[in-house]
Amino acid sequence: MANNPDDKEYYLDKPENIDRLLKVFYVICALLFVADFVVHRHTKVALEEFPAFYAIFGFVAFVVLVIGSIALRKLIMRKENYYDVDD
Repeated sequence: MANNPDDKEYYLDKPENIDRLLKVFYVICALLFVADFVVHRHTKVALEEFPAFYAIFGFVAFVVLVIGSIALRKLIMRKENYYDVDD
C-alpha cells in the first residue's frame, strides 16, 4: 500500500467483494421468495393473497411511471433554444 491517502483501497474496489455482495443479495432474494409461500399474510383484498403480488405490482407500477413520464415529457417539453430567443 502506498502512503498517499488518495490511493486508499475501498471494500468495493475488489471484484471478488462485489461478487460476494451479489451472492448475498441473491440468497436474500431466494429466501424472500420462499418466505412468500410460507408466511401467512393478513390481507384486506383477496388479490393480495396471490404469491409475488407485491413484486408484480411494483414492477407494473414502475413501468406505468416510466411510460407516463415519457408521455408527460412530450406534453410539457420546450424547444431546445427556448432561452436563446431574442424578442
